[in-house]
Amino acid sequence: MAEAVTTGTAPPPGTKRKRVYTQLWFWVLIGITAGIVVGLVAPGIARETKWLADIFIQMIKVIVGPVIFCTVVVGIASLGNLARAGGLAARALGYFLVATVVALSLGLIAANVVKPGEGFEGQPTQAQLEAAQEQVAAGSQDQGLVAFLREDMFPTSFLGPFVDNKVLQVLVLAILTACAISSLAAPVRTRVVGSIESIAKVIFGIIKLIMWAAPVAAFGGMAYTVSAFGASSLTNLGLLMITFWATCAIFVVVVLGAVSAWAGFSVFKLVRLIKDELLIILGTSSSESVLPRLLTKLESAGASRQTVGLVIPTGYSFNLDGTCIYLTLGALFIIQAGGESLPIVAQIGLALLMVLTSKGAAGITGAGLVTLAASLQAFGGEFFSPEAIAVGIAVIVGIDRVMSEGRALTNCIGNAVATLVIARWNGELDRERLKAVLDDPSLVEADMELHHGSGQTAAEAAETDATFGTNTEVDTGAPPTRTVERTPEPAGAASRS
Repeated sequence: MAEAVTTGTAPPPGTKRKRVYTQLWFWVLIGITAGIVVGLVAPGIARETKWLADIFIQMIKVIVGPVIFCTVVVGIASLGNLARAGGLAARALGYFLVATVVALSLGLIAANVVKPGEGFEGQPTQAQLEAAQEQVAAGSQDQGLVAFLREDMFPTSFLGPFVDNKVLQVLVLAILTACAISSLAAPVRTRVVGSIESIAKVIFGIIKLIMWAAPVAAFGGMAYTVSAFGASSLTNLGLLMITFWATCAIFVVVVLGAVSAWAGFSVFKLVRLIKDELLIILGTSSSESVLPRLLTKLESAGASRQTVGLVIPTGYSFNLDGTCIYLTLGALFIIQAGGESLPIVAQIGLALLMVLTSKGAAGITGAGLVTLAASLQAFGGEFFSPEAIAVGIAVIVGIDRVMSEGRALTNCIGNAVATLVIARWNGELDRERLKAVLDDPSLVEADMELHHGSGQTAAEAAETDATFGTNTEVDTGAPPTRTVERTPEPAGAASRS
């Protein structure tokens, strides 16, 4: 049976492209460039600019919980079919598990081949040791499956996860709420879902205002990073960074590239489509800062609202590919830097443990370092004593922000690929729309402008209307839509593409 799918409207043929200086990515790039210059020329001043990025991330964190709650509830409840939603969730979790294992394994392979910690002779400074103690303390809570379920997954109150920004707990609440709404009579369910959608529009309006500060945040974050990293010249740390970034690149190009090709699209074109979001991540070092934009862009690119609303928020807790690469690579670096070696069997055991500990490390700057400390403490034994962990984390902490950017970028690309692949797998991807958007990313600008703003002035909009004879309507907050009749693909169709 054909299924009606709502996606963003393409601009009228021949519509003039917006000027470069009106687009967010341009100003974020300016901010990053200015931050690099200030970090090199005036490192003393640059070290005091980190608060600009911190405040931006802090404001983004305020709305991340509500965004996830609203999108997941609407995505699941609008299906009106819990069995269908359960099938979508099961496929998503299966994909995430496989991606996690591959990413962890790739990190182990890179560490064993390159051996970035071998021959390390440096000693952490007192400041680095103090910073490491904070990370170790943050990761020293009770570990294990029961502790994970009790402390990280299931909330203790309805509002607590929103206050504490516990993404995984918000996700659990959203799923429970969506299931309850799905059991309501159709007319009541429609009204409730419509009310939550209205709340989501208000939240997206807040996001539109916050995103104006993204270039300033990118400037502050990059200036601080350059100034802090400029003094570090240890060969091993440089090799660790190069190894990590190269491994992430291999994962994106080879692994995600192969998965994307199987699903019928190019990962390189997808990266071009989300370049604005990747530049924001590069400046802020947080993938959470682009979550709302990613939701809008992928839905506008052809993935169904239900798939986007479930896969992206879930992926932010369960599909952290860059973090997984970092965990195994960082753990073996610490072992190698201490002049020891970890047997292959023990490495496999460590990777299996990290399949669990990597979950819930949502895309906040520094979360990967805390997760690494927690994983090493949970593994414990003769290889990772409390003293060795503290010294190892102290060695890495100085370059963690540079590596955090690599983690966040890889996480973002991985979740974008996962959304489109799972949508294709579930028969909820408008392939013609996706192909058109990947060939011409400007096709999503109308939806992005509506929900997030990109600096186009009223005069420019009026000029476009006058040129092409279109009518400018009052922005009601509802996205422009078009309906595409699409028949879900039979099983195995993806493999024939």
